[in-house]
Amino acid sequence: MPKVRRSRKRPPEGWELIEPTLDELDQKMREAETETHEGKRKVEAMWPIFRIHHQRSRYIFDLFYKRRAISRELYDYCLNEGIADKNLIAKWKKVRHRFLYTQ
Repeated sequence: MPKVRRSRKRPPEGWELIEPTLDELDQKMREAETETHEGKRKVEAMWPIFRIHHQRSRYIFDLFYKRRAISRELYDYCLNEGIADKNLIAKWKKVRHRFLYTQ
């Protein structure tokens, strides 16, 4: 199974708990990238990729902010390695965003 792209820096403690889910999402991303897009508009072909990217970032966000299941060190590692999208998570952290989209 392909591994999530990482630098040479050793991952922090707790990585082994989230790695299987991230590997599964990475595999889905590869399938979405290689899927044929004949008969679709260019933006329609990108929708599955954006959905999986969003899902991966939301997974890290929920683990850290909602369930408090991962450490700050592991969270920062995921952001610095590009596993989760910093800007997307920043948007979710805003109170206004929660108010608008949860009702």
